[in-house]
Amino acid sequence: MVTRAQQVGVIVGLAIVAVLTILRASDPQLLQLARDLTFDQYQRLVPRKFENVPVRVIDIDEASLREFGQWPWPRNRVAALVDRLSDMGASAIAFDVLFAEPDRLSPRNVVRDVSGIDPSLLSQLPDNDEIFAKSLTGKPVVLGFGLSNEGNYLPPVLAGFAFTGESPVGAPPAIKAATPLRPQLQANATGIGHISLNPGASSAVVRAVPLFLSDGKQLYPSLALEALRVAQGSSTYVLAGAPDTPNTMTRAKIGDFVVPVTASGELWLYVSPDTSERYISASKVLAPEGPSADVRSAIEGSIVFVGTSAAGLQDVRTTALGENVPGVSIHAQIVEQILSGHFLSRPDWANGMEILSIAVLGSLLVILTTFVTPAVALACGLLITLLALAASWAAFLYAGLLFDPLAPIVAGSITHFAATAFRFLVTDRERRDVRRAFGHYLSPSLLYRVEHTRDALRLGGDDRELTVMFVDVRNFTQISEAMTPAAVVNFLNTLLDALSHHVIANEGTLDKFIGDSIMAFWNAPVDVVDHAGKAVHAALGMRETLTRLNDSDAFGFGPERKVGIGIGIHTGLACVGNMGAQTRFNYSAVGDAVNIAARIESTCKDINFDILVSDTTARLLPASALLEAGALTLKGKSTRTTLFAVVGDAGMAKSAAFVELQALHRQLVDVLRTRSTSSRKLLGAAKRKAAILATGLPGFYERISRRSDHFLSDPAVRTDHAET
Repeated sequence: MVTRAQQVGVIVGLAIVAVLTILRASDPQLLQLARDLTFDQYQRLVPRKFENVPVRVIDIDEASLREFGQWPWPRNRVAALVDRLSDMGASAIAFDVLFAEPDRLSPRNVVRDVSGIDPSLLSQLPDNDEIFAKSLTGKPVVLGFGLSNEGNYLPPVLAGFAFTGESPVGAPPAIKAATPLRPQLQANATGIGHISLNPGASSAVVRAVPLFLSDGKQLYPSLALEALRVAQGSSTYVLAGAPDTPNTMTRAKIGDFVVPVTASGELWLYVSPDTSERYISASKVLAPEGPSADVRSAIEGSIVFVGTSAAGLQDVRTTALGENVPGVSIHAQIVEQILSGHFLSRPDWANGMEILSIAVLGSLLVILTTFVTPAVALACGLLITLLALAASWAAFLYAGLLFDPLAPIVAGSITHFAATAFRFLVTDRERRDVRRAFGHYLSPSLLYRVEHTRDALRLGGDDRELTVMFVDVRNFTQISEAMTPAAVVNFLNTLLDALSHHVIANEGTLDKFIGDSIMAFWNAPVDVVDHAGKAVHAALGMRETLTRLNDSDAFGFGPERKVGIGIGIHTGLACVGNMGAQTRFNYSAVGDAVNIAARIESTCKDINFDILVSDTTARLLPASALLEAGALTLKGKSTRTTLFAVVGDAGMAKSAAFVELQALHRQLVDVLRTRSTSSRKLLGAAKRKAAILATGLPGFYERISRRSDHFLSDPAVRTDHAET
């Protein structure tokens, strides 16, 4: 049967799942960052291996700058670099360099700014831009352009486009203007591509690169794609759009290679660690003695990217592996990735699947957390977490698919925590209600044991030393005869409630109420230090409480009618534990120690005193005010048991009045034990002293005269307890 608390728990849990699902659907930046970091970690665990594909970076490195001077170099030197690369058989030469301004180091431009030079000489001086442009003619050179916020220049597109499906022209990132190319360079280039790696990205890490840009009418390929196209001698890009969904791209075909892309035409980078094998110093290509055989072998048939790794030129990017690499190496890795066929992709339906997984798995966790045990729910939650991680990792490792495990796991964890917290709040409230209810019947120590001890609620018991107390109302039959049943119940509730507080306050366990009687014990279920002393302290508290109730006429019997009680206490070995049936049992104590305590309580009427303890208990009370009450044969026992009357606590024991009474009492006991002389004078003196100390003591001494046999010398009974 489903409880109301469970119904509320399910509703609250499903509401949390709904909020988390909506949050994931909105995909805030924090979730995007967490997802990207997860994918970065996957690549760090299994990066793409560097393969010796025909792609190289011609690096304008520190050695090249030392050899040929600072950058930018005169473009006639750049032309010489193109000639060398072309002569060595490079299949494509792509420049990750902007050629937007005239070469300021060109002789014609230098002389133009010198006063006194004949203008007619300018036309006779060489122009480095013309030299560079001429070197481009007929060579597979791809020039790069960057994005600009000024002007309206857009470079020419030197390749054609063919589409399958709906037109994807509006899918890529937008381009409004570009950095202009020198006209003669633009005219002689075989390919032109953009060099932007992560335009508009908020992160410095390059994870996905746009293969195309769009002005809404025309697509502009990237430098890497143009280099691949030119190297193959291809003239057209074939782009696949999504059926019935305009402005969405699924893949691009460049010559013989098909590249999976995102809906916006981006390629997920699957990077390999940076390695020197990818780079060739430009100084080696331009060496005066000519390139070495190794350099020629590496260049021949390769797509080469010209760029710089020199620190001062600040073209540094961060990869998913956490490495800072030259920007030109990213372009090279794009082509490496395409040639090797190792792609990463995040399907368009991945977002929908992750959102659905949050809703489904979250709802499942809510139901599990609400209706099964917390341990089972936790195990199921951990299993779901492991399965999500394993599925995401397997998809990456074997298929190059990027599925986010983090969002479902975090959402599931939040859901599980919230549902579990709600459940424990409800459980804690119910526990408080149960504790409040059972607190009327059990001591706090027993409640603690039930709550915190494994197998506490099982049948069985343990033998241990207990101090057992029985309390009984004197003349209860006569009292109840004159009262209605409801009045009797009210009387007992008033009395027993007041008396039982002293048991609990002194770390005792209330075993049971038996009509007008109380059974309690100490030192179980938990150890109680000085359990005998605390039992006697509880008994003295009961005596004071009963006196107060009688004086205030709390029972409504009138000032002349006093209620009395008898208390018997014994310390001994008993079996304590849960006793009864498997479905219903009580925590109680049984054994001879319990029987003796009950018999001592019933003996209070014979001795005419309200609190009696056995000699065993008396040994444990060296500081209390005790008086020997004689050795009695208890019902069911074959030997006599020496009992002691509890007059008061340690303070009473030290008082001058009690010390005098104790001395008289010892003399009286000696006389009664030996019957060597008359006890009348001693008994009278003791009565007079007793009247000062406690209300019940005169009656105690009055009864001694009629039970002198209880003090007769008996070798089986020790008589020195009162001396301690």
